[in-house]
This record gives sequence, C-alpha cells and structure tokens, in this order.
Amino acid sequence: MQHPESILIVDFGSQVTQLIARRVREAGVYSEVAPFQSAAEAFERMRPAGVILSGGPASVTLENSPRAPQMLFDAGVPILGICYGQQVMSAQLGGNVVISGDGGEFGKAFVEVKQPCALFDGVWEQGERHQVWMSHGDKVDAIPPGFEPVAVSEGAPFAIVADEARRFYGVQFHPEVYHTPDGAKLIANFARNVCGLTGDWTMAEFRSAKIAEIREQVGSARVICGLSGGVDSAVAAVLIHEAIGDQLTCVFVDHGLLRAGEAEQVVGMFRGAYNIPLVHVDAEEQFLSGLAGVTDPEAKRKFIGRTFIDVFDAEAKKIGGAEFLAQGTLYPDVIESVSFTGGPSVTIKSHHNVGGLPERMNMKLVEPLRELFKDEVRELGRELGLPDIFVGRHPFPGPGLAIRIPGEVTKERCDILRKADAIYLEEIRNAGLYDAIWQAFAVLLPVRTVGVMGDGRTYDSVLALRAVTSVDGMTAEVFGFPGDFLPRVATRIVNEVRGVNRVVYDYTSKPPGTIEWE
Repeated sequence: MQHPESILIVDFGSQVTQLIARRVREAGVYSEVAPFQSAAEAFERMRPAGVILSGGPASVTLENSPRAPQMLFDAGVPILGICYGQQVMSAQLGGNVVISGDGGEFGKAFVEVKQPCALFDGVWEQGERHQVWMSHGDKVDAIPPGFEPVAVSEGAPFAIVADEARRFYGVQFHPEVYHTPDGAKLIANFARNVCGLTGDWTMAEFRSAKIAEIREQVGSARVICGLSGGVDSAVAAVLIHEAIGDQLTCVFVDHGLLRAGEAEQVVGMFRGAYNIPLVHVDAEEQFLSGLAGVTDPEAKRKFIGRTFIDVFDAEAKKIGGAEFLAQGTLYPDVIESVSFTGGPSVTIKSHHNVGGLPERMNMKLVEPLRELFKDEVRELGRELGLPDIFVGRHPFPGPGLAIRIPGEVTKERCDILRKADAIYLEEIRNAGLYDAIWQAFAVLLPVRTVGVMGDGRTYDSVLALRAVTSVDGMTAEVFGFPGDFLPRVATRIVNEVRGVNRVVYDYTSKPPGTIEWE
C-alpha cells in the first residue's frame, strides 16, 4: 500500500510488533511492517516520513543477531527504537549493549524523567515518574555519540535516550502495549510531532488503497474466496467484490463444525443481500470422517487446513480458471503462527487458514485483511456497508467447533455443543451483555461426571463456558457476569441439552491461556 505520509516499522520478531502499527494508526498515520531482512527495499518503496525499530527475542550481544540496514540511519528521517530496537540502534551507532547482570527487567516498572524530550511534549514533565512495561534481558550500558539519557529506571540507566539533532530516540520499555498507560501518546508524539505528519489516515483511505492493491495483484484473473460465515471472511469477500466484481466467486465450505443456523445465514446473506456468486459445499462427512480418532489440537488444525484447501482446489477446477484464493486472515492469526512478514518470531500455534497450507498449492493467496486487528475489520465492514448486527458478531475460529471439543470430534458431540452454545449466547443477548463481551462460547470437555437428575444417576459430559473482554485479541481478560447469570445458564443447559450434566466457567486470562481452548 502507498500513502504520502507513512511510517515504516522494522520487525525484529517481537510478538507485539503489530501493536506498534496499531498505535501509529490510532494517531491517524498509516504504517507498514517489514522484516529487518527486507527493510531497505520497503524503505525505498514507501519513502516513509519516519522509522520505528521493533523489539525482538534475539540478543544484540550475539554476533549473528539481526541488524537494521545502515541506510535507515543515513536517510535523515526520525527513528524510534523500542527495546531490541533501542539496543540495535545503540550498537550500530557506536554505543554498547551488555547482558544484564541482574537478569533484566520484566513486567511493570517506573521511569523517572530527567530531561525534556520531543517524545514527552504534553505527556510527561521533567521530574515526574511514570509506569511502563519492561521486557528485556540485555541493556544499553554506553550510548552512542550525540545521544543523551532523558529518563531512567531502576534496571535501565538509559531507559529513554534521545539525539534531538538527528531526531533519533530509543526506549527500553514497550510503549505499544496497554501496560504502558501513556505509551500510545508517546508513539503519537513521534508520528505527528517529531515526524511532522498530519494524522489524516482513515479506514476509508485504507479501503480505497486496498481496492487498488487488489486490482493490481489480481488483474483480470478470477478469485475464489473462502467464506466461513464469520466477520473476517465476509468483510474480505465484500471488499474484494467491490474491487473486482464478478471475477470473484465465494465458496462456502460447510464442514459440519459451524454454530446453529449459521449455514443458512451465510447463504441467505450473500446470495440475497449482496448478490455475490456463491457455491455452497456440504463437506460435513468429509471433515468429520477425517477427524475420527484425531485428538491432538495441532493435528486437528492441520487436517482441517489441508482439507479446506483440498476442497478449494476441487471447486477451483469446477469454476474454471481461478488463479487466486482469498481468505479473511487477520494479524493475530498470523503473529501466533509465523512472523507477520517472514521475520524471526516464535510460533505459538498454527491457524487453519495459515498453518495447514499444502506445499504445492494451485492458487496464489489474496489476504486483504492481513494487516488488521478484529476491531479494525469491524470498522472496515461498517465502512463497506455491512449491517452492524453482523459486523458486531463475536469472533469464530476457522476450524469451528473442532477446537472447542478437546479430544475426538464426532457429529454427536458437535450437536451437543451447538445446542449448548446457542443457549449460552441467547442468554447473553437477553441480558444485554453481548456487545460488552469480545468473545463468548462453550467448550465440550472430554470429561464425564456423575450427576443426579430426578431419581436417577447420570454419567454425562462437562461443559465449560468462556467469556472474555479484549481490544484486539492479543490479550484478554475474563468477563465478570452478574451473580445470577451463570447459575441460570447452567440450569438451562443441563435441563435442555441431553448429554451434559455439569457446567463450569473458565476464569483464565490471556496470557497465560489462549482465548480458545485448542
């Protein structure tokens, strides 16, 4: 994507690199992430007004650790180094980095402002003390010529350094995360005040730029889009359809792992409301038979991913001439699977739409939402005219109910979970809580317990309920229901869903858990 006012973010493999892009966008400035290996090419293409160097898992003290292209420092544009970014900038410009003898700083810390700095304008004053979030095992122990320390912390004598003449800044903490309360303001100061950008980037502009990008990528070729029924694939489909019209055919794979009534909703909406060509593939038997006996979460995801693509290959041949496969992949999916742009980040888990792709795929990928977080996708959906009742739906994983049934997935267990989940969501809506929750769902556990119903003994399954609040899916907190809500839901589920005799609630935040169970 091209924008006359932009910031390049160089990715050194941090799990939260894209949060930096998010903070820059919140300041009304377009940003783009590129791995350090291709940062020079990205800089030449973008001609950005500023550069941010991300954090990363490596140690600058190691000989072969990642480095920033020297041309970035010679380009005359402002640079902000964050954590590893500060360390690599210091090392490359004549300072020194060492392994912290005290083990480093991790978690909440406080910095004391020693001198004024352009990053602090309107945010921090000299002599004040402010909370930040640290996560570093190395530290700068000698700053390069031209730099001055402007803030310190207990574990980092150069917590913030500045070379105002060159407009180079380094912070040892992570301003992009929510645990640094003023971090977004510091990044906004860098983007707008230091780099001199107007902050007029909007989702409408993203829409226009993406449409042009899709047209350039696809040309006159035909595209098939994976439509899951969720918000992500729907927004991707409508955006691509706006870009290339009838060159797009949507393929809805009904794998038998969807929520109650979802298949009918998808077909009705896209064939009726949007008149987008739609192929409905009933593949329930193919997916469930392949999942028989499979209990490992990664094996489930990989199988669903492979089968998903196999179905598309078959449909592409029937449609004839499709060269591109479109998916609603979002950044949180990507960052938890592989680095956003091929950098060195650590894999946490694979996702069905990025982790199970076969080595020989007959189609190239179109993923127009790959740079966005969920709330940004919702904003784009509203920009495209999708109804709010649809755009505001909770996230639903591509592998569907398969990763909400730990252990073996069967049709019987899917039907039990579908019914229980529908009751849970119905009660949430009735209580007026749906929009206050990021994601709520039920999980059918591979555990059976003894119960008493009427005068008889039961030995049935346990159902777990999950509800979290979040902004972007990267972190999440447990939702606190009113006191009588969970007992009411549990009573309904046990009374109405045959096969469940016990209901529990998951109180785990992310981290340490993930939002989904598998």
